[in-house]
Amino acid sequence: MKYFDNILQTIGHTPLVKLHKVTSDLPCTVLAKVEFFNPGNSIKDRMAIKMVEVAEQQGYLKPGGTIIEGTSGNTGMGLALAAVIKGYKCIFTTTDKQSKEKIDILKAVGAEVIVCPTNVEPDDPKSYYSVAKRLAKEIPNSFYVNQYDNLANRDAHYEQTGPEIWEQTGGKITHLVVATGTGGTVTGTGKYLKEQNSAVQVWAIDSYGSLLKKFHDTGKIDMSEVYPYITEGIGEDFVPANYDMSVIDLFEKVTDKDGAVMARRIAKEEGIFVGYSAGSAIAGLKQLKHLLKPTDVVVVVFHDHGSRYVGKVYNDQWMMERGFLDVRSVKDIVSGRGNLPLVTISPTESVSDAIHKMKKFDIEHIPVLLQHEFIGAISEGGLFNYLLDHPDAKNSPVKGVMQPPFPVVNLDTPIDKLTKYINKENGAVLAQDDAGTYHIVTKYDIIQALGQ
Repeated sequence: MKYFDNILQTIGHTPLVKLHKVTSDLPCTVLAKVEFFNPGNSIKDRMAIKMVEVAEQQGYLKPGGTIIEGTSGNTGMGLALAAVIKGYKCIFTTTDKQSKEKIDILKAVGAEVIVCPTNVEPDDPKSYYSVAKRLAKEIPNSFYVNQYDNLANRDAHYEQTGPEIWEQTGGKITHLVVATGTGGTVTGTGKYLKEQNSAVQVWAIDSYGSLLKKFHDTGKIDMSEVYPYITEGIGEDFVPANYDMSVIDLFEKVTDKDGAVMARRIAKEEGIFVGYSAGSAIAGLKQLKHLLKPTDVVVVVFHDHGSRYVGKVYNDQWMMERGFLDVRSVKDIVSGRGNLPLVTISPTESVSDAIHKMKKFDIEHIPVLLQHEFIGAISEGGLFNYLLDHPDAKNSPVKGVMQPPFPVVNLDTPIDKLTKYINKENGAVLAQDDAGTYHIVTKYDIIQALGQ
């Protein structure tokens, strides 16, 4: 029989996969190191088990102890798996910008998770760094992992990730591209590869709102570079000890939008369901395509799995609320708004009932429905004008005050074509999806979509 003794033994030896469609405009070969094949679905499994093993060897982590760490989620997952197998407790601090999925997954494997505010300085008592450090001092027999300054982080990649990539490419790799946060992956992997071939270029991808690129380029910490950003798992507002900037040849910044949009493209066009940072890595590489040539072999690290981001990057409503998706049609508006049921009213219900529904659901337009057929429409503006002239008409039936029914359009109708339907007299249209469900699109929906 061939099997592993425990799940930790399955860490590493992840595949290289050639990319085609999302990199079709690049002149070179681009290979993805797909790290979500690790048991915790991210590259952080590698350094998590390494940091635990080193702590055990050095006597910092003792039987029955508690592992404490500040994490964006993926390192916590790796540490939690190690804790399950080795019998430790886990307490993790994280930030409120991390996806709910990451937090729920950590809890599912037995960890306690404390959510801290993002928009505070690293040394603020409320920051997730500070809270983790405080807990490590207060809790007996605990070990603060500190992935940022724990050099076992980069050692794991020097010992594992670098040799794997070198072997898998037959030593032909010319560029390593990593969206970087703690610095462990880019430094450890890059150092090993450069020792094999000093000509290998190491490119680090940073986020706007992070100070890492500026520090790499100037050697100065410039806090004016720091501001809140959405991208998860990359960038920092300080420089972790795991960085050896001499290993990194170039830093490139990528916007939150470009990273998110590219992650979705990778999933749809390559069939690889990746996390946010993979999108940033490819977006950054494409920004640097003028530096590439046909003989280059580029390896891009895909850190984690898209399941961590189904409520964010892979959620149309979340993307549209941030202006990350271009709204082109009625279908885009409906998808971005979420699965909201259509509120209707019958012609025999009263004007008072219509007003109540408008208040309850915070809407301005209601289709009038009779036996599965739309026979009219009620609008807030129309009711207002009618009640000014007939102040005692609240108990009158809707059929006496309704306007013509809203036009029904195709879901694929472009937004700029809706002006022929939505005007001063008519404030909405209806559209039917493939399941036969009707959706309403109003003036407000269009203004909101075009204003992003």
